[in-house]
Amino acid sequence: MALVPGVVMPHVIRGGSGDMSESTASAERTPGAPPHKPATIYDVAQAAGVSHQTVSRFLKGFEGIRPATRERVERALGELDYRPNLTARSLKSGRSHRIGALTHDLSQVGPSRVAEGASAAAREAGYVLDLISLDARNPRAIEESLDLLTQHDLAGVLALSNTDEMTRAFETSEFRVPAYVHTEADDAVTGHPSDLTGVGIPALIDHLADLGHRRLLHIAGPGNWSASRNRILAFEAGVERAGLASAGILAGDWSARSGYEAVRSLPEVPATAILAANDQTALGAMLALKERGLRVPEDVSVVGIDDIPEAAYYDPPLTTVRIDFESRGRQTLLTLLARIERTEVRAIDVPPPELVVRRSSGPASA
Repeated sequence: MALVPGVVMPHVIRGGSGDMSESTASAERTPGAPPHKPATIYDVAQAAGVSHQTVSRFLKGFEGIRPATRERVERALGELDYRPNLTARSLKSGRSHRIGALTHDLSQVGPSRVAEGASAAAREAGYVLDLISLDARNPRAIEESLDLLTQHDLAGVLALSNTDEMTRAFETSEFRVPAYVHTEADDAVTGHPSDLTGVGIPALIDHLADLGHRRLLHIAGPGNWSASRNRILAFEAGVERAGLASAGILAGDWSARSGYEAVRSLPEVPATAILAANDQTALGAMLALKERGLRVPEDVSVVGIDDIPEAAYYDPPLTTVRIDFESRGRQTLLTLLARIERTEVRAIDVPPPELVVRRSSGPASA
């Protein structure tokens, strides 16, 4: 299977070990029309009213460009549909400007937006991100995908999802180029180590405590994800810190189905509030509560994590924590880029998790 670019969030090509993304950014042409001449940095510079050196510095991610100038360059790049000639650039510099990346489950909002952020950061730095979405049903997906990537001329290899299997594969593989696995510690670079403090779980627990809840139940994510384990630790620490009681931790896998089945498995609901590992899990839990004749939030409050677009339209709308996944994807790419170019890691401003209170949480039932 040929390696194809994933500059923009991609269309998916089905593959044996995973899905390979390809750019959907090619311009549509009228049949019979002459080929469109690609814009150059000189065209961009003229349109933006700046020097071509300024455009070049912008494309390489240099700091120190005035905001007004940066805005004009960005506008000109978009209007002219500028695409850097990476082949010519690689031949001239003697090194590749392509980065291979692996991720899990692009149907989930978190992984999808992390990939979008990494792709955007790569493009802005003059690189192309070749993205493989792994097939969770194939136990050899990671190994096969890494074999595929290492057959190509890449500047670096990136793992955008942090499972135990992914970490082991990267630790045991012999890469000829820099490689990096995204971890929650990436956020510590920005001063907001979100998953290390449970992506806003302390704020959720404080919110529920303020509403009078004293027994909380957690439906976790999959056990092989470090993010899931960190959220469990944050839940346990938060409950103890607030002087509350844990009603237990149920297994889940990020899906609505797992939240539904977790609640259905209980002889009775032992808590006045459920803290789900993500919003999809919370959705399934709310349906199971409704089928048991329990009202949300009058009988049981339910809260989630992520603030996916649908969360505001749940019945009732979901209280959750908003996470800026795109910025975290950008920071991960910049961390790898620093290894590729042997420079200091450039930290960006990643907003901390934000509590979003909606109608799925209310005063504890008597």
